[in-house]
Order: sequence, then C-alpha cells, then structure tokens
Amino acid sequence: MDSLADATPPIPLGALDGRYRASVAPLVDHLSEPALNRQRLHVEIEWLIQLTDRSVVPGVRGLTADEKAALRRIVADFGPDEIAELATIERETLHDVKAVEYFLKRRLAEIAPAPQDAGLAELIHFCCTSEDVNNLSYALMVKGAVTEVWSPKAHAVAGQVSDLAEQLRGIPLLAHTHGQPATPTTLGKELAVLAHRLLRQLRRVDAAEHLGKLNGATGTYGAHLAAVPGADWQEISRTFVEGLGLTWNPLTTQIESHDWQSELYADMARFNRILHNLCTDVWTYISLGYFAQVRGQGTVGSSTMPHKVNPIRFENAEANLEVSNALLDVLSATLVQSRLQRDLTDSSMQRNIGTAVGHSLLALDNVGRGLAGLDAVPEAMAADLEANWEVLGEPIQSAMRALGAQGVPGMDQPYERLKELTRGRRITGDDLREFVRGLGLPPDVEARLLALTPQTYVGLAPVLVDHLVAER
Repeated sequence: MDSLADATPPIPLGALDGRYRASVAPLVDHLSEPALNRQRLHVEIEWLIQLTDRSVVPGVRGLTADEKAALRRIVADFGPDEIAELATIERETLHDVKAVEYFLKRRLAEIAPAPQDAGLAELIHFCCTSEDVNNLSYALMVKGAVTEVWSPKAHAVAGQVSDLAEQLRGIPLLAHTHGQPATPTTLGKELAVLAHRLLRQLRRVDAAEHLGKLNGATGTYGAHLAAVPGADWQEISRTFVEGLGLTWNPLTTQIESHDWQSELYADMARFNRILHNLCTDVWTYISLGYFAQVRGQGTVGSSTMPHKVNPIRFENAEANLEVSNALLDVLSATLVQSRLQRDLTDSSMQRNIGTAVGHSLLALDNVGRGLAGLDAVPEAMAADLEANWEVLGEPIQSAMRALGAQGVPGMDQPYERLKELTRGRRITGDDLREFVRGLGLPPDVEARLLALTPQTYVGLAPVLVDHLVAER
C-alpha cells in the first residue's frame, strides 16, 4: 500500500469518526450526509403526498393508501444500498438534490407502474427550488439531533451537577476570589450556581423555534402561480411546513434566512462556555485536593508517576468545547448573511453542523464520566478554612459598621482596623478572638463573633441550593 489514503476500510480523517466514534455515533442518524439525503427524500415524498391529497393540480389522481405507505417505506428502509445508488446518480447529475429527485422518480415508477400514472413523477419536486427541500431537511435534522441526542445528554450532565450540589450543600468551602482566600461558601452552593446557569441555557435551547419555508426560487411563489393560479399557495405552504413539525416562515428570499439556527447555535455555545467554566473550576478543586478521583478510575493516570490520577475527562472536555464553540460561533455569525437573494456559502457552512454538535456531545460525555468519578474531601476543605482565619475580618468589621451606625462608641474605622490586623499575614483563631474581646462590643454581638469560625461563616449558602431544587 503506497498511502494510508488507500486503506480499506477507509481511515477516518477526523477524531469524531475515529477515536471518539462511539461517543458521537447517535448523531450520524441526524447530521450525516446520508441523514441529509434521507430527510430530503422525506420532504419530497410528503410534498408529493400533500399535492395529490389536496388535488392541488387539477386532474391528477390521489395516491392510494398502499402507494403512500410504499413511498414512506423508502425513508424508513433507507440504508447502504440506497446511499450507494444516490451517490452513483449524483456523480451523473453533479447536483445532490437533483439526484434525490431522480432516485425518487425511479421508485415511484415501481410503485405506480401503470402508463397512465407516468405523469405523477412530474409532481416530485414540483415548483421547488433546491432550498425548499434543503431548508426543511436541515431544520428536521437539527431539531432531531438537538432534541433526541444532544439535549438529553446535556440535561443528564446538568442533573449530575445538580445532584452533587444538593449532596454537598452544607460542606464548607474557602472561596477564592481573584485566586485569593475569600468569604467562605459551600461546595454545594458553588456547584448550584453552575447548574442553575446550565439549566437556564437548556431552557432556551429546548424552546428554540425551527423554521422552514417552501415558496420557490426567490420566495414569491412565482412558479406556483404560473402552474396553478387558482391554488392558495401560501396556505398550502404553511400547512405543509407545519405538518412537518416546523414553524412556517412566510417571508424569505430563495433561502430560509437561518436566523433561528444562528440563535440556537449561540445558545448552545453559551451552554458550552458555562460547561467549560465548570470544567476549569472542578479541575481547580481537584488540584486543591477538594475532590478525589477514585471511583471508576481503572485507567493509567500518568505514564511515569504511579500516584497520579489526572483530571483528563475535564481537560478533554475543555478542548472539545473550544472546538465546538469555534464552529458554533462561525455558524451563528455567517448563516445570517446572504448576498441579495442567494449565495452558496450557507450550503458549505451547514455541512459543519454535525462536527460542531459532535464535539459538544463528546465533551458532555467526558464531563459526565468525570463527575461520576468524584468524591468530595471535606477534610481538605476544612484544613484550608482553618488556615485562613483572616477571612473573618469581613463579618467583624461589618458588625462594627452596623454598631457604629447605631451610635455605639468605639466602633470608628472598622475596616482600617481589621485591615491592619489581617492584611498580608496569617492569624489564628486565638489572635482574632483576642481582637474581638478588646473592641468593647455589646455582649450579644461579642458572643456571636467569638463563636464564629471560618467553617461556620457560610451565610445562607446551604439554603440557597433550594432555589436549584425548586427549579428542577
């Protein structure tokens, strides 16, 4: 063999169809080239059935129930032989949608072979430009891929984060703002913030409209009116598009404007970015020892250091989220642009939808596996809290401010006094308690502050997780 390109079976060029195939395989049914052709056949067949059912063209008979069933089986039985046949036809037509039309005409001749029925074939692709078929096919593909594959996986991962948040709601955690020790919180509350953000974006994705059109070469129904001037073509178009489970777009050029796709991909990219944020935060918590990776880790952590279990799931997810977002961003930005009534950039661009969604799906798979292998280590979090008593400077100076506002003497310059005590050095619990006792606080306030520790100074953090519980 002179070249790997000549190997049989063909060697995948990309990672999604090679190393990571198992994780993204469900998308093949929705976003692959054969899936596109299958949806094109679906659209063409349903258009033919609607035209004959409604007797749109005078004098053309309706299809029988058996003929309709036979046509719809073409879609249901679409497989390797049909893929190969279509490819052969396209090599002759050099046009993918025209190849689908010719393929379907062959099948219709077998289903309705009587000489008097030969004219039925002329209603295949009747008054359609290629984009009438393509826009509907892509809308169905994307809708199926998102609602049946991507969204369930995304909800499952958001659910994992939510479950962890509820389980860890009361585990005290030293916060780090700007990378510095800050007001304590709980691990559960911080995870709840991320889960809340993810779920909000998922609601936007799940509520997305999927638009479609069928109105001819420049969106005017010109050919339709020329062929059958007496038909209500707008109503025929609307009922057809809505019958496919899509939202009808009444105003387009030759193409459906793709604004809905741009909106959807922007929302998916935003979800990805929040998930990326989760990955970097969890990675950091692992590096601080707040999480241990023990369950389900039968893999080699490091090729040379036996003690290591690297957070590879989250690192892999980060990389795939970045690739996915690069593609989702360019899809979102470019699909809303078209020169005058049509250019072909959208056709090439949309062939990358599967790759964009695939890398996000792969990231979700890795995040799910990574989260499933985590165990919280409260002892490590407690040790960090115990080493940072200076974080209690905030509640002490806040209590002094409140007393000063009430006219209690000796409460002047609370911020500055706590700054002098705590900034740039570590203090112990004894240091802080000695300071509190010397402030001359009212007995109840002094008792409350003396009882405070970094572990108990978490405010309403555990209770705030209830917002997430209610949201789910």
